[in-house]
Amino acid sequence: MAETLSPAKEEARSKTVHELIISGQELPEKYIYKGNDAATLGDSLPLMKIPVIDVGRLTSPSFNREQELEKLRSALCFWDCFQPINHGVEAAFLDKLREVSKLFHRKRSRDTPEKMAALREHQRQLKFWPEDPQSFRETINEYNKKLEEMMQVLFKAMAASLNLEENCFLDMCGEEAIFFARFNFYPPCPRPDLAIGIKSHADGSALTIVLQDKEVEGPQFLKDNQWYRVPIIPEAVVINVGHQAEKMSNGIFKSPVHRVVTNSERERFSLAVFCTPNSDREIEPVNGVVTDGRPTMYKKVKNYVSYFFEYFQRGRRPVEAAII
Repeated sequence: MAETLSPAKEEARSKTVHELIISGQELPEKYIYKGNDAATLGDSLPLMKIPVIDVGRLTSPSFNREQELEKLRSALCFWDCFQPINHGVEAAFLDKLREVSKLFHRKRSRDTPEKMAALREHQRQLKFWPEDPQSFRETINEYNKKLEEMMQVLFKAMAASLNLEENCFLDMCGEEAIFFARFNFYPPCPRPDLAIGIKSHADGSALTIVLQDKEVEGPQFLKDNQWYRVPIIPEAVVINVGHQAEKMSNGIFKSPVHRVVTNSERERFSLAVFCTPNSDREIEPVNGVVTDGRPTMYKKVKNYVSYFFEYFQRGRRPVEAAII
């Protein structure tokens, strides 16, 4: 028999979280997080000592490059993420991106993230891109170009940090690699100890690039069963390893488990871009990472994203589907 709801409950069901908060109503049961890590939501967590990588030094012929490559390797092997600076995207442009993201969501007044595929020039279809705000297409298009340049440098640096052929990760991703953009809006939540922005998960990308809110913290990473807050560096982005780079490196780099929490007083915006090999691409460990002491840990997999959503809903790391 179908449940009969009171008028108040029926009204609450039809409203977004943002609308409920504005009207002063309680947090509905369906928004209360019941994951295994729910008990840590209200804790005062330590700040993550996430490594800051100077991308300019990664392309420098000086001795600084070797030091920065070692720093990058250490960051990816221990924290599974880093914050690049001097990456070719001016601070003023990052602020423009943040403002475009805010306008994009405020004109829609939604709680759910917006996802847009095919940012790269040879894949995108501009007719499906929003025209409002007016500067949206131009700004995102420019950011995509800058990210392509950044990814070229970082994939080569990741290979160099392991003494591999510098194009091995780029060749595995292929020229047809796709950039997906996700615009996130988290309204103020009256009970951040009960509700969560995005539940704990690991990404199915090769690399994920996140432009954080300039003032409000949100992302948290899990390391050795301890949750850590991610510090805000306005001129940096946060980059973490995805499952497909984990497979390419034969498990030397790991895709970290992370989540996003809410704030009781302030709204938060972010822009995440997922650099992902084309679904037709067969992903496997690159040459040089399989040795007698480190045999192949992952089988070849196509269309990995299809595994991602299935395992994500079950609260498991999708890369388990590829482990031998």
